[in-house]
Amino acid sequence: MKANTKALARGAAALALAAGLLTAGACGASSESGNARGGDAGAAEEIPAYAPEVAKEPAEEYAPEIDPANFVERVDNPYFPLQPGTTFVFEGETEDGVERVEDYVTRDTKEILGVTCIVLRDRVTIDGELVEETLDWFAQDTEGNVWYFGEETKDYEDGEVVSTAGSFEAGKDGAQPGIIMEADPQVGDSYRQESYEGKAVDMAEVLSLSERVSVPHGSFDNVLLTKDWNPLEPEVLEHKYYAPGVGPIGSVKVVGGPERVDLVEIRTE
Repeated sequence: MKANTKALARGAAALALAAGLLTAGACGASSESGNARGGDAGAAEEIPAYAPEVAKEPAEEYAPEIDPANFVERVDNPYFPLQPGTTFVFEGETEDGVERVEDYVTRDTKEILGVTCIVLRDRVTIDGELVEETLDWFAQDTEGNVWYFGEETKDYEDGEVVSTAGSFEAGKDGAQPGIIMEADPQVGDSYRQESYEGKAVDMAEVLSLSERVSVPHGSFDNVLLTKDWNPLEPEVLEHKYYAPGVGPIGSVKVVGGPERVDLVEIRTE
């Protein structure tokens, strides 16, 4: 597939904008990059979130071959390890209040398309009130790629479930799994994280493998930086950070924000 040069230029502009936001130290965190440049926050809403390759690929042409024999029971990709009994806690300021996210790697599994997936329970609160609870399903192939097989999500208001929109399971109603983390990510790689036409179409592009990032949980070198977007929400663009040996350590919304959520604690049983 050919890269669109205009889209590439817009992607570079988004990276420059992110550098400006991160330098400001949102939520007490910071990031350094040898290639970072200052950005113009006033131009944020003019930057489309789309990356060059994947956004041009029609969803109907996306059909990954899933062979259960090519998957393993563990998920130990250094950028996305899922050790059962581990809880990752993230916090940050959003326009709705103080957000707290607790991702618990359960000891439960779910078989999807013949693949045994690890179940991760995600709970989101705003100012202490539960607003979302999700069960996510992940599995790792023999090469080390971590696949995302879907989610069962519930949105809450005043303690009551008000929506399950966004829920999907690979293999049902045309939904397909995607890669949440590559075995050997390289700058410029872009990929689908999920594929459920019109409902779940998150995508990502690798921007850097050498970030230095500080969050409340600690300071990390050689951090992986990705650009994440959803074509259904072109007004939103996120940058996500993954530390080797740790996993996700934070995210910052560079278009449609600013909002930032950082890793504050890791608990193990």
